[in-house]
Amino acid sequence: MRKEVAKLAGVSEATVSRVLNGVGPVREETKQRVLEAAEQLQYVPSQLARSFARKRSGHLGVIIPSLPKVHLFSTYYFSEILSGIGEAAKEQGYDLLLMFRWPDEPRDYDLLFRTHKVDACIMLGLHDLPVERQALAKLVAEEHPFCLINQRFEGETFRTVDADHVDGSRMAVNHLIAEGCSRIALVNGPLTYSNSIDRHRGYREALEQQGLVYASDLVYQGNFGRKSGYELARPLAERIQNGTLDGIFAANDRMAIGLMQGLHEHELIAGRHYALIGYDDSDGSRLTQPQLSSVAVPFFEMGRRAARLLLATDSAGANGPGTDGELPLQLVVRESSRLQTSNTP
Repeated sequence: MRKEVAKLAGVSEATVSRVLNGVGPVREETKQRVLEAAEQLQYVPSQLARSFARKRSGHLGVIIPSLPKVHLFSTYYFSEILSGIGEAAKEQGYDLLLMFRWPDEPRDYDLLFRTHKVDACIMLGLHDLPVERQALAKLVAEEHPFCLINQRFEGETFRTVDADHVDGSRMAVNHLIAEGCSRIALVNGPLTYSNSIDRHRGYREALEQQGLVYASDLVYQGNFGRKSGYELARPLAERIQNGTLDGIFAANDRMAIGLMQGLHEHELIAGRHYALIGYDDSDGSRLTQPQLSSVAVPFFEMGRRAARLLLATDSAGANGPGTDGELPLQLVVRESSRLQTSNTP
């Protein structure tokens, strides 16, 4: 069939191969003739042939954590990021190869490039631990292209796609202060994630910029799961009831929803007895009663941008640092944080 395409377009078979496999220089006019001829003859080169021509496998690897009792594909964070990655991979003619990593497994990411034949890899859910830093440094040394999403390693220049979580947290806390809150708790995620560190920083900066005192005893530690939010409801309920707490900023919606459920058992209602804002603007934020205020994070765009960055022709062979800046976030106000409005007769 390639021979017929070449004859119809008036070019050599080698030129047809270069055009259809996207390799080598070809004049735009010639390229259009070949594409029109291929379309007319309904010729589509096989993915295997494309891979051989590109000297690539055509596989984009995605490493995701395997978490006990967590259905990752029903979790807003992972489903949105993976959807974005998948769209960009499809645009470039790549298939996704998902690889699950258990917490106690060796971090031999370099082996994945050899045993699974991936051309590049996107990492999700990595903790800032020495073993992770060593494994990523080895990928850089061996020139295996990879990209992190929503995680930075201080002092390293690993390629990363991230959002401005410091600003997002400032927006959340400033909103609670504008609603009349002056004693605001932070329910944060593990500090092995850079986004948790960013949220803590934004929380503290917002308080200090508004003339409020930062108090470490108002900072609580969760694990981003709904259960951890639910379990923190008891100590937070005591503070709400004795008047030493009137606002809560939760580092993700899952913990915020757990908090709402637990505090409701203490007959404390968000938007009436305290103001609450979450983070992520997940689908669940619209299903609670009252609906949950949140900070919208563009997870889909983060996934798409990471894949496009890796699969761009001129970047797939190197691990250059950074991207084109952190993605902006958006405050989404709903009933759970409208404390003053709720209390207006």
